[in-house]
Amino acid sequence: MTLSPRSMRRPVLLSMRRLAVLPVVAGLALSACSSSLPSRGNSEWEKGAGAPEAAAFIKLRIPAGATGVTGAVRNQPRERLYLLSFLTDEKAARSLVDDLRPDHPLRAVPAASSSLSGDGFRHLGLAPPQELDGVRTTSACPPCVGDSRRPGVQGIEVHVGQQMGGQIGGQDGGRVRVYLAAY
Repeated sequence: MTLSPRSMRRPVLLSMRRLAVLPVVAGLALSACSSSLPSRGNSEWEKGAGAPEAAAFIKLRIPAGATGVTGAVRNQPRERLYLLSFLTDEKAARSLVDDLRPDHPLRAVPAASSSLSGDGFRHLGLAPPQELDGVRTTSACPPCVGDSRRPGVQGIEVHVGQQMGGQIGGQDGGRVRVYLAAY
């Protein structure tokens, strides 16, 4: 059996169509697995939900002696965002961060860096951490490190900023404000 030029083109056309579909399929697969920031469109604050609900979701104990404890839950189209903030001493803040099993140690970030919480902390009457100078940040991915203590938590963003009366980083033992955003 001999192949005509027309019959030889058919397999080439079929494979070209398949190749054209590959970028679309790859894009969909990557977007399904990406760790993008939660969408803020059509979100609303859950009434009556605050620090206890956020701490329970993250499965953490607010340090003894912490003050200015505040929290909220924002319902978003695909998930809930839990916000928690409080004042504590540097040692307690570092211990809490270590317990979260972060991706990297706390490190200084420039003001205006992006944040999972966006301006959500304004809802709590606080300046957003990404607007403060000298804030240190890290993140944690409980499923990535097999942290079975936090089964429903996909990601946690942590910001630690020096409160009035202390130097950035807590070198003089001043109080620090801890900001946590989790989903």
